[in-house]
Amino acid sequence: MNFQNAAFALSCGKLSQLPTPERMEFAFLGRSNVGKSTLINKLVGRKSLARVSGVPGKTATINFYQTDAVYLVDLPGYGYAKTSKSEQERLRRLIGGYLRADRDLRLAVQLIDMRHAPSAEDVAMTNLLIDEEIPFIIVFTKADKLNRTERTKRMAAFVDEIPCFADIHAIPFSSVTQEGLEVLRDVIADIAEEEMP
Repeated sequence: MNFQNAAFALSCGKLSQLPTPERMEFAFLGRSNVGKSTLINKLVGRKSLARVSGVPGKTATINFYQTDAVYLVDLPGYGYAKTSKSEQERLRRLIGGYLRADRDLRLAVQLIDMRHAPSAEDVAMTNLLIDEEIPFIIVFTKADKLNRTERTKRMAAFVDEIPCFADIHAIPFSSVTQEGLEVLRDVIADIAEEEMP
């Protein structure tokens, strides 16, 4: 699978705009400003394929990036308190509607900031993925911000903070050191190439 071939395909602000599910999809989801767009850019080896913003809540659409026979899907961030209640509800419906739709979703990648306990929204999303039986992994972002002792404490705490954590494949990731990048590429490529010609 050639991640470097990725190109922007389309943005959807409504569920009715979703493309026909004719490709395998890998969805990236997490709280606002957790680093979804940055992760996608690192994954495909490009600086600005997915738009990165320092302003939380900037991604308000579902963005599809196409590579080989695959879509990488950047979902809007959830849990940004300064967004209006009506916009938060719209985003909740958009994300939930996508996850519950009849699509060829092979893997959801939930991003959680490694420095902190998961938010209530993070836990709710993990439970949704479990309840909907969607295959998923967790990528812990900003791993370079913790020293070894802090990281050990956080990983131990996640066992109690994240539902079914012992059964979830978790990958520490840093956009600075690129820790975890090749591991994530391998996970996605292994799934995608099972059915590629």
